[in-house]
Amino acid sequence: MTLPSKVKIVEVGPRDGLQNEKETIPADIKITLVDQLSAAGFVNIEAASFVSPKWVPQMATSTEVMAGITRRPGVIYSALTPNMKGFDAALAAGIDEVVIFGAASEAFSQKNINCSIAESIERFRDVALAAKQHNKRLRAAVSCAFGCPYQGEVSLASVADVVARLRDLGCDEIDIADTIGVATPNKVAPVMDAAARVFHLDGLSGHFHDTYGQALANIYASLEVGVTIYHASVAGLGGCPYAKGATGNVATEDVLYMMQGLGIETGIDLDAVVDAGQFISRHLGRKAVSRAGNAIAAKRASA
Repeated sequence: MTLPSKVKIVEVGPRDGLQNEKETIPADIKITLVDQLSAAGFVNIEAASFVSPKWVPQMATSTEVMAGITRRPGVIYSALTPNMKGFDAALAAGIDEVVIFGAASEAFSQKNINCSIAESIERFRDVALAAKQHNKRLRAAVSCAFGCPYQGEVSLASVADVVARLRDLGCDEIDIADTIGVATPNKVAPVMDAAARVFHLDGLSGHFHDTYGQALANIYASLEVGVTIYHASVAGLGGCPYAKGATGNVATEDVLYMMQGLGIETGIDLDAVVDAGQFISRHLGRKAVSRAGNAIAAKRASA
């Protein structure tokens, strides 16, 4: 089986990774982190979230962060924009890509935002239209595509349905997310195939959480079916809110180490990402979750 020769890694640490941190992280620390990641070679960084500070206090500095970063030509800086107020703020901040979201699980949608999947996606219609009118990229995330904390199994038909709805809003890229990290490699191909039946495969991305230690195996299984875009979070930032104490996003350093070993081009400097991971981990006062990052840092220290 031939694996892709090149993949795109979307770095989600500055937004998805940091948003649940309890202690407020100063804007200058976030700016330094984004700049380190830009310098490392990422072409897409999820840098901010324009949501109500009441719901996500950690993201209250998003405008300041976007104003302070050193923008690199060719880098897409993304932000989560759940409504028109958020979109307007993101637009003013100079965001390149807006991110919207929907769930493949009806139970998850009802429990989290008190409406159906169809209703939740309809709420994004104005944001999607505005993004296109302003020539901004539009990306969408499909949460709970591999399982739900409330209903358990999620059908392939449900995944395909929500992907099709997001496609119809004009999305350029759609993330297939294992929100609670329950997927195993044998589940990956059927889900990705279901999504690929209604949206082009080269626009689908894998967003795997490492709650049960399966993220790298699931990424490999996605490579086998031709997925070429993956999300990862520097230092493994971000926990899983549905499993107490569990890890969330797969660590970028671990993904890069695996890609390097497979001879798959990413265009990203692993050593520079290790530096960024160690930087933010020192600030947070804890060890990075990344095994590869910690091993490389330890090897350097002992050299």
